[in-house]
Amino acid sequence: MSSKVHPKDALFDAEKPFPVIPTCEHFAGSEKLIRKALEMQDTIGPVFDITCDCEDGAQAGKEKEHAEMIATVLSSDENKHKMAGVRIHDYQHPHWKADLDILIPKIGNIVTYFTLPKTTCAAHIQEMVDYIKSLCQQNGIKRSIPVHVLIETHGALREVWEIAKIDTVQVLDFGMMDFVSSHQGAIPATCMRSPGQFEHPLLARAKVEMSAAALANGVVPSHNVTLDLKNPYQTYKDAERARNEFGFLRMWSIYPTQIQSIVDAMKPDYSEVNDAANILIAAQDNHWGPIQYEGELHDRATYRYYWQLLERAHVSGLKLPEEAQTRFFA
Repeated sequence: MSSKVHPKDALFDAEKPFPVIPTCEHFAGSEKLIRKALEMQDTIGPVFDITCDCEDGAQAGKEKEHAEMIATVLSSDENKHKMAGVRIHDYQHPHWKADLDILIPKIGNIVTYFTLPKTTCAAHIQEMVDYIKSLCQQNGIKRSIPVHVLIETHGALREVWEIAKIDTVQVLDFGMMDFVSSHQGAIPATCMRSPGQFEHPLLARAKVEMSAAALANGVVPSHNVTLDLKNPYQTYKDAERARNEFGFLRMWSIYPTQIQSIVDAMKPDYSEVNDAANILIAAQDNHWGPIQYEGELHDRATYRYYWQLLERAHVSGLKLPEEAQTRFFA
């Protein structure tokens, strides 16, 4: 088995690999909620990321203490899976650099990503990325820390293609509530919920543009929250529609019961997973040359599609056919 070429080596050459990350991102602001989220991550499995929130989580005047708390919790044994990022303050806030000054020396080697909110232009994101890189260099951190960027202002949407091109950007997040608020009442509050959030032309246009910019630049588009906290079915339907109609590959959770709904709605269809496994096994046996599968021709173009699908299924916790699991994820 070891002589067979792995899909990652056979199919992508020098291309930038598309990020294969969990489909759910769960926000937690307080120490209690962060610890609870870490416990859930260990209980249900590493199928979601946790975003520890400095922006909305910190009380005014206690930004330093809040960032230090997050660094302490993520450095602890409770962070077993090392699948937690941090949303720092926005570019206009006087504490954004201080957040990073505290966090990078302490958790720069284990933080999964930094989320940058409320940007109005690509230049601000580039400056923040450059500051992250400089702090990493100063602290001997050799890894490149991924960055997630919130698209929630008119300026960010206008420059979304430029933002998506910045080298460490891994995810674009749609910040629906701030985006609606920035329209000065032109979009009604009902459109913060379904079906309006998908059907109002200004919101549909923004989601399509952001998703297209992300996918064209090898970046994951992430959908906004469902405000109805106590209705897991509504979360499921929102995630399903975001995935199937708008191309989103990830979604925010702000309540524990939303996590599994998002994971279930966004995981690949199991029949497609079986096809993907069979096609890739046959392709690997044929040294990645063209094959026929159930009367259809497949080559490297479709192999890439099915390999990415299989990776997403694996990250979502779907049980893969045993041979595919052994060959590709052992």
